[in-house]
Amino acid sequence: MEDVFDSSPWLNNAGGDTRLLHDGKGEEDLQESKSEEQQGSINQAEIPLRMENKHDSLRNLEQMPSPQKQQSLTDVNILGDFNNSNSIKRSSRSLFRREQASQTGPKQYPIKLAPATMLWTTSRDGAVQLRMEENAAESPLTVDQMFNQSVASYGNRIALGFSLRNHWETLTYSQYYKECRKAAKSFLKASLQRFHGVGILGFNSPEWFIAHIGAILAGGLAVGMYATNSPEACRHVADHCEANVLVVEHHHQLLKVLQIAHQLPHLKAIVQYKYAVEEHQPNIFSWKKFLELGKSISDIQLDEIIESQNANQCCTLIYTSGTTGVPKAVMLSHDNMTWTAKTAGQTVGLQHARKVQERVVSFLPVSHIAAQMMDIWIPMKFGAATYFAQPDALKGTLLNTLKEVRPTAFLGVPRVWEKIEERMKEIGAESSAFKKSIVKWAKGLGLQTSYNMMHGVTTRPCGYALANALVFKKVRALLGLDQCTKCFTGAAPITKETLDYFLSLRITIFELYGMSESTGPHTVSHQDFYRITSCGKEMAGCKTKLDKLNEEGSGEICFWGRHIFMGYLNMPGQTKEALDEAGWLHSGDLGRHDEDGFLYITGRIKELIITAGGENIAPVPIEDAVKEKLPIISNAMLIGDKRKFLSMFLTLKSYMDDQTGAPLDKLAPAAVAFCRRYGCSANTVSDVLNVKDPIIYKAIQNGIDAVNKDAISNAQKIQKWIILEKDFSIIGGELGPTMKLKRGVVLKMYKDIIESFYSD
Repeated sequence: MEDVFDSSPWLNNAGGDTRLLHDGKGEEDLQESKSEEQQGSINQAEIPLRMENKHDSLRNLEQMPSPQKQQSLTDVNILGDFNNSNSIKRSSRSLFRREQASQTGPKQYPIKLAPATMLWTTSRDGAVQLRMEENAAESPLTVDQMFNQSVASYGNRIALGFSLRNHWETLTYSQYYKECRKAAKSFLKASLQRFHGVGILGFNSPEWFIAHIGAILAGGLAVGMYATNSPEACRHVADHCEANVLVVEHHHQLLKVLQIAHQLPHLKAIVQYKYAVEEHQPNIFSWKKFLELGKSISDIQLDEIIESQNANQCCTLIYTSGTTGVPKAVMLSHDNMTWTAKTAGQTVGLQHARKVQERVVSFLPVSHIAAQMMDIWIPMKFGAATYFAQPDALKGTLLNTLKEVRPTAFLGVPRVWEKIEERMKEIGAESSAFKKSIVKWAKGLGLQTSYNMMHGVTTRPCGYALANALVFKKVRALLGLDQCTKCFTGAAPITKETLDYFLSLRITIFELYGMSESTGPHTVSHQDFYRITSCGKEMAGCKTKLDKLNEEGSGEICFWGRHIFMGYLNMPGQTKEALDEAGWLHSGDLGRHDEDGFLYITGRIKELIITAGGENIAPVPIEDAVKEKLPIISNAMLIGDKRKFLSMFLTLKSYMDDQTGAPLDKLAPAAVAFCRRYGCSANTVSDVLNVKDPIIYKAIQNGIDAVNKDAISNAQKIQKWIILEKDFSIIGGELGPTMKLKRGVVLKMYKDIIESFYSD
């Protein structure tokens, strides 16, 4: 269990620090004990930033005028001399208000809304009407207003934790906000224009968060870019959002940008936030030099821009992953972010830091709305602490981070939970017969208890306390989830098999359902309302309707609420397709409600296979059934749209390259175990394909036959299948950043094989 991800520790001696982070008194003691060390680093660069390049050029930006001179509500030229006594008084009053707020509690802010007549817009500077209930309890807030409330309430609490030289370092909420303001000033000096993009390309880090929020405070649009993006994908996003500044993690990402920089007419500066800058060109800055850039921008100038921001205007763009076409820029307003953060956090029972400080681990790409909401906005609202995993988290080190941080809330996409499950099963298979019997007995009690509690039965079966002591508590501790009361999954379907596996270990995985266009969550599961395979019920203030119900009671899921996006940037046609005339968001997903109001996803309209005979078939349930029957299978993709029968692509479970994430030829332990069970000596995918061992192929066919036996009609039976030479992957293009299958890409890649299926 110690090596669930075959990883080695990346922290040598953080146990003491981590322990201090886990209770209120220790946290205060830690702040005092580190105050001198942290103060030195904060004064120099706020976040220690490894090696810095002394030769970054400032000459091209030092003489630039204010970048928002023509668009901000107050021209900086009329603010007067920043050094005169009047300016000093105004600045002092501003600082006094901030200090007073931190002493007296959350400040009540005026509602700031721009005039709007419609529920949607596609203009970067447009405004929308909010879908507010008549007696809405939550007033609209801008990002800065919410952040200031958090600083007032949780200023000395830990906001961000990151590993530096094998030790945890932290930023408090007060320090976090100051850093964001510094970044905002530097963006202004770098000529960021109002409602223009700041693209951020790299793995999650304090700098990523600070750049993101700093861009918003400076009046720009914060735009996350997937670290796996190709140069062309980066060009599309940067050009579409008219990015003035691009922030990259390291030299590799910088090279991507430099390949396409000449095609970006709005680009004015590039910032590299990790390692020394190797490219000595004008307007390429290290993070330290970048933060120094804004020293000439006064608090007054920044505050004028912040005060001009409205809750119903855009602050962030989320680019869809492009699984169904060209990536679209989802426009999200300040209110989308601040309202959803509060509502989602309350719905799942997050505690405010004044009572108990929650902890989360940031490892999923924050360019995706699910991770961004979970890692940035909800923690900000509730005063939670976000700790950053290592960039190779998904390649093996995540477990170490979980064991160090011991999060109280954790979000993993289905593939993360599946990898944990697979590794635990491999370890279990190597245990003694006695241990196996103990675990089997305990898991039986665990599953029974979980299902009882799901249906409101709180009494626990005889022997549960012993099973908890022998198995459940140890498993949770080894996974770093012993203090985690809220385990979530989302962004893609998860199988019932995986949910049952963790339920048997008394780890309930709560499903979240939503879209980028709904600022993340729309329905959520919680310990008070949970049904297995259901994605729960809608959040307070949200509504769901099922459009065009079919005979089985399924219809297209439509959303309503203050979390609904503003529109797609510069795409009115696509916006009108997503939002109907009444303002309902059409998800494109099919779903049904049970008698208790729980929502179940039954398919996706664009993924529906319509056979030549006219039968509508949802592929995911069939694909999941195949993977459940055949543990050797990693990915299954059903084919048959406009065809006479169904066929299927299969990939075998194999190791992934630690550096690139590309699938290797070597079979994963679960696949090897499957082969050995049937007397096959194969150790690689090539072995299986070259030998075509009739026993293995017969075993796979038996699994397909078992799935076909449960088909509701002959049209839903798999007639042909083939094992592909390599597994699907992000780098191969078959999977999106959240491991979602890109069906269109796969169909194009293997079109010749598909034609051979149906050529007879």
